[in-house]
Amino acid sequence: MASAAITLAADAPTLSSANTGFMLICSALVMLMTPGLAFFYGGMVRVKSTLNMLMMSFISLGIVTILWVLYGFSLAFGTDSGSLIGWSSDFVGLSGVGLTQLWDGYTIPVYVFAVFQLMFAVITPALISGALADRVKFTAWALFVTLWVTIVYFPVAHWVWGAGGWAFELGVIDFAGGTAVHINAGAAALGVILVIGKRVGFKKDPMRPHSLPLVMLGAGLLWFGWFGFNAGSWLGNDDGVGALMFVNTQVATAAAVLGWLAYEKIRHGAFTTLGAASGAVAGLVAITPSGGAVSPLGAIAVGVIAGVVCAMAVGLKYKFGYDDSLDVVGVHLVGGVIGSLLIGFFATGGGQSDVAGLFYGGGLDQFWKQCAGVFGVLAYSLIASAVLAFLLDKTIGMRVSEDEEIAGIDQAEHAETAYDFSGAGGGAARTAAASAPVAAAESKKVDA
Repeated sequence: MASAAITLAADAPTLSSANTGFMLICSALVMLMTPGLAFFYGGMVRVKSTLNMLMMSFISLGIVTILWVLYGFSLAFGTDSGSLIGWSSDFVGLSGVGLTQLWDGYTIPVYVFAVFQLMFAVITPALISGALADRVKFTAWALFVTLWVTIVYFPVAHWVWGAGGWAFELGVIDFAGGTAVHINAGAAALGVILVIGKRVGFKKDPMRPHSLPLVMLGAGLLWFGWFGFNAGSWLGNDDGVGALMFVNTQVATAAAVLGWLAYEKIRHGAFTTLGAASGAVAGLVAITPSGGAVSPLGAIAVGVIAGVVCAMAVGLKYKFGYDDSLDVVGVHLVGGVIGSLLIGFFATGGGQSDVAGLFYGGGLDQFWKQCAGVFGVLAYSLIASAVLAFLLDKTIGMRVSEDEEIAGIDQAEHAETAYDFSGAGGGAARTAAASAPVAAAESKKVDA
């Protein structure tokens, strides 16, 4: 018995400073994605909505952080109850967590795991905001975020990643959030916009992005931060799986950019910067669940398929009449579904697990598991989000008035504008004043 105890003690994980440092860096990278998303969305809206779009992402950093510490981490990663939710009193307020207490089975502290997962919880509701541009009261949005992460995100995170969660136990593969983050957010966006309706002037007025450079900046920050989002989700860097995910993140994103642009050129006759940025995000979304299971060649396939299909999907809102302002449904919902389901075909069995997909001799068993995870999360998030939006709309009201929407939600909700042109006339006035003597002299010459 003594020798067995000694062996078990020797095999027990010990704190790794390398993995801990790596995960703290990854957490910071994921945090950067939320401001990056704010810039990405902020550049895509009209000038009069820029600040509101930025704030809808930034407020998530405030609200979700506090809720995560108070009870969110406990609901998502506490002891399982009925495969639907978790709860551990030690995680409430993080009050019972020891300074060097390790996350079960890993070499990083609980604090590090908690803060890494916090950043996922922060960005997920922020993703929803792009579908609601121009028309939602900021107070209603803040309350929606509070209720949504509590009722939808925390339970879904437990289903997918929490020990005992039904999707986790079923064997659904979601390396970094195809179901828990992207399908969850995309389905929620669709549920809300079906309740609150279209923007004033939808399909009639031009609603072009006001700053494509801002969009490209945001896309670049998202791409950069996504390496932490994806590679960090293995919670360490000891066996090469995180490195595979890092490589596949780059490869799939590059392939998706090319796929989107090729479709765009064939369909619309031009390569657009908005298409390049959107293609990058589509590739990042699709490789998020699948990158630990597929090879780099598989990542190319995932990226190209996601780039082309998501480029096709963004036009569905005009066909079916739902006003998804910034294509959250077309990119995040569709991209998340594609990336999750393609695991059933492209999983090699030599990455994060020995599970193989159809093209590697594994049959369709994993594909059906992926379908269960995808459509279970999609249905729950769609319905729960629509109900929340309906209740808020019928109580405090979700939308600003039509006059405020037309005039600009920035001024109505934040008493600010993104760009101050009040001093623009000063330069012109000074130029006119400086040129007046010259003009007078020229006039005298003419008279003479």
